[in-house]
Amino acid sequence: MSPSSRAAARPTVVCFVRHGTTPTTGKVLPGRARGLHLAEQGRAEAERAGARLAALPAVRAVYSSPLERARETAEVVARALGLPVQTERGLLECDFGAWTGEELASLRRRPEWEAVQRHPSGFRFPSGESFAELRARVAATVERLVAKHRGEVVVAVSHADPIKVAVGEALGAPLDLLHRTTVSPCSVSVVAYGPAGPVVLALNSTGDLASLGLDGSGAPGRGRDGSRTR
Repeated sequence: MSPSSRAAARPTVVCFVRHGTTPTTGKVLPGRARGLHLAEQGRAEAERAGARLAALPAVRAVYSSPLERARETAEVVARALGLPVQTERGLLECDFGAWTGEELASLRRRPEWEAVQRHPSGFRFPSGESFAELRARVAATVERLVAKHRGEVVVAVSHADPIKVAVGEALGAPLDLLHRTTVSPCSVSVVAYGPAGPVVLALNSTGDLASLGLDGSGAPGRGRDGSRTR
């Protein structure tokens, strides 16, 4: 088998990392507003995420949403990996339109909030993006990264909703179940995209990633008990 054929047969592993905590995390819907930076806690979270990712074999690239909080997280992670940060606009936060910058406590009192939580497939943020458009954008971005990095391991630093969408797509879950997963600051969610389809290796992980059992090629390897990991 030629090297190119072997690479095509191995899965591409994408490690989705949510940015670290900011001063408004859990309080405000920041969306794509500029000027929001990591808090000290967020920088410490990024350092820990970088150390966890550095335990993986042969990470080839680090991609980031262009927003400051994601870029700052990616720079810390990339430094731990000895790699540059590449900006990928497809990893941007959802465009919350007129809701950008609103306090979450206020938004939860709106009648539309029920649709956001229970029927996101039919919801569009006022003057912003719909969840269906977010899903299409994220799917196209993942497809592009997988095609570019056949058989390799890459890191993609993004935001909670895009990562939820990516994991949901990998699981084949309906978009209306989007909010049944949690993506915490600087958590790592790992998906292996192989010829037989995607396999979710980790979700919202803040612990040891070496236990995933990836071998040097980026393929799921053998666990500590010798069994084949999936």
